[in-house]
This record gives sequence, C-alpha cells and structure tokens, in this order.
Amino acid sequence: MALLAINNIEVIYDHVILVLKGVSFEVEQGQIVALLGANGAGKTTTLKAISNLLGSERGEVTKGSIEYRSERIDGLTPNDLVRRGLIQVMEGRHCFQHLTVEENLLTGAFTRSGSRTQVRSDLEKVYAYFPRLKERRRSQAGYTSGGEQQMTAIGRALMAQPQMILLDEPSMGLAPQVVDEIFEIVHDLNEKERVSFLLAEQNTMVALRYATHGYILENGRVVMDGPAGELSSNEDVKEFYLGLSGSGRKSFRDVKHYRRRKRWLA
Repeated sequence: MALLAINNIEVIYDHVILVLKGVSFEVEQGQIVALLGANGAGKTTTLKAISNLLGSERGEVTKGSIEYRSERIDGLTPNDLVRRGLIQVMEGRHCFQHLTVEENLLTGAFTRSGSRTQVRSDLEKVYAYFPRLKERRRSQAGYTSGGEQQMTAIGRALMAQPQMILLDEPSMGLAPQVVDEIFEIVHDLNEKERVSFLLAEQNTMVALRYATHGYILENGRVVMDGPAGELSSNEDVKEFYLGLSGSGRKSFRDVKHYRRRKRWLA
C-alpha cells in the first residue's frame, strides 16, 4: 500500500493559470522517490499541493485527490500534516536567520508532546547525522554556509519525527562535494531511520543515483517514470536532461532541437 498517493491532481493559480494537469504518482513506505524536471516543470507546485501550502500563493488543487496513509489530506492544514509525520523542507534553505543552529533545530520539536529528555535525545541523533551542525550549534544560522543551512533545515524536519519528508531542490546553489554529502545523509536517514523521501530536484544525475524510483515532469504533466536505474540509463533522459547521447555530449542547440521534438510524447 502506498504511503503517499497523488491521484490525477490539477492545480490552478489565480483561478486561471493551469500549472499541474492530471499528475499522478505514488511513494511507498521506505522509498526515496525523485520528482525530476526542468525549472518551471511543476515540481515545487506538486510538493506545495501535497503539504497544503498553495493557499498563500493564490493556488489551489481543483481536481483529483491526495492521500497519505490511505487518508485524504487535501483539507488538512500544514501543521496537521506535520503532526501526522509529513513535513516539507522548502527550497532555499529556509532557516530562522537570527536564531542559533541549535535553536533552529529545537523549533522542529514544537509540535511534539514528548519529554525534554526525548527531545534532547533526538537532538543528539541529529548531531550524529550532521556532525558539522554540532560544531556550529551556537552560531547564528544566518552566518553559516549554504550547506550548513541546508543541513539545519533537514535536521529541523527530523526533530518533528517525520515518517516522510518532501525535500525541495536540496542541491540548489551548493558545491558538488556538499551536495554529495547531503545526499549521503538522506540515504542514511532512509536506510537507518526508515524515513521516506520525495525529492524535487533539477540535478537529475545525483537524484537518480540515490532514488529508488523517479517521475519526470514536463509542463505540469508526468511524461515518464520508472526505477531510478532504468531512467538513468535511458537514452532519452540522458539526451534531454544531461545533454548526452550515445555519441557523447550534444551541443545546446541539439538539446533544444530535441526538446522541440519531444520523442517520448509522440
């Protein structure tokens, strides 16, 4: 049974702008699922539809349904979803800039009813996964590096004891070495803590290296999906997203021509 099921949803902004058109996919318990696509394909909108954050941007789900643990969650508030273990880490490494790293992490436990001892135990667990945060725990988050802020945002989500994390563009603006470090931690959290992840990511190569399954969005529609290994070796995916073909790297002009052809939609 799917942990998260998106069933033919349609999203409209300002009552007229159709952004998502019949999007359907599933995330099973214990999976890392990658939601791939170019900028503007609808990845962030999909995550915000799931976490019910569209209202602040004059958007709404007008068709379809969203189910979490076989229960409709379309009408729940974002804080209701956090309490049920479904949490979004938003694009842009949102931290409370004036708070310390540790204070940021502790805000993630705000919705919990556990004891102070349990919260402190979970904080130490976060530090075990992110040792750099322990070193910077008394530093103001606004004065830490981009990678440390991304780690803080993920660590804060972990403090809420999630069963599933929606992770939006975790690699954006980060050095390749830091991106690999963060994805390795995501993999460890999935393996050891059994946290399921839905990743919205433009870095197709890195995302498919760690994901179990992938869905590719184009202009608000799912145009291809499959096991991550199959997608990463698919010639269409390599040519369209990585600029590679069987004969090597393609020029930007060739890639644009390919995009116009859209072979997989023919």
